[in-house]
Amino acid sequence: MTLDAGRRPASTTETRDANRAWWDAEAEDYHREHGDFLGDAGFVWGPEGWTEDELGLLDLAPGMTVLEIGAGAAQCSRRLVRDRDDVRVVASDLSRGMLRTAQRLDAGAGRPVPLLQCDGGRLPVADAAVDRVFTAYGVVPFVADSAAVLREAARVLRPGGRLVFSTSHPVRWAFPDVPGPEGLTATTSYFDRTPYVESSGGVVTYVEHHRTVGDLVRQVVGAGLVLLDLVEPEWPDRNPQTWGGWSPLRGRLLPGTLVVVAERPGAPRGA
Repeated sequence: MTLDAGRRPASTTETRDANRAWWDAEAEDYHREHGDFLGDAGFVWGPEGWTEDELGLLDLAPGMTVLEIGAGAAQCSRRLVRDRDDVRVVASDLSRGMLRTAQRLDAGAGRPVPLLQCDGGRLPVADAAVDRVFTAYGVVPFVADSAAVLREAARVLRPGGRLVFSTSHPVRWAFPDVPGPEGLTATTSYFDRTPYVESSGGVVTYVEHHRTVGDLVRQVVGAGLVLLDLVEPEWPDRNPQTWGGWSPLRGRLLPGTLVVVAERPGAPRGA
């Protein structure tokens, strides 16, 4: 069946159903393709390869409860579980297929990662129940309403709690998604928010949504959060790998990843 791909509107339901099915089907292949880079228990914020150990964006403290949304196979949470026995970590994802891969990776582990299947925009978590919410390239670009995801994150965070999420840098949407020189010439308006949609036989099979940097900042503020930082990781010389449209060539000239760090106002516990 012919795959159709291009920019067109996609509803919340189309987006959710397509992406859940896509990640269910692709979970094991995705791990086989990218597992060496991500590691079975590695916390990488994006294709540039910068880790949480290097960037320290979560700012964890003993006794904290941490929720990962859009966790995929839970590599980031697994790294936290293995490195930090003084925090509680739960990994969640919309895709049952990705969570099955997470269970496989956890087989025989002394401390398996607690897993939760849920929509990032509708978390089955009590108000003010966690200290940290994070996602590394999960949820935000794969939902039609990222503002709702940020509001949910704000709801479940305790006062003083922190949200950290990474996503494709919005400027990349103005350029062809290819790693070579042809990916260095802007061909599309940065301000065109029309999502990228793949379909087969008239059925939507994959969707990514675009927001500008300004859109994301307004969504953070609209969720009642305080913006702490916008991180644009530079491409390190140590990383020679190409991942889809990300490459050393493009990464040294254009930002590939945006990491947003925000906080729920109020004094944290024990302050």
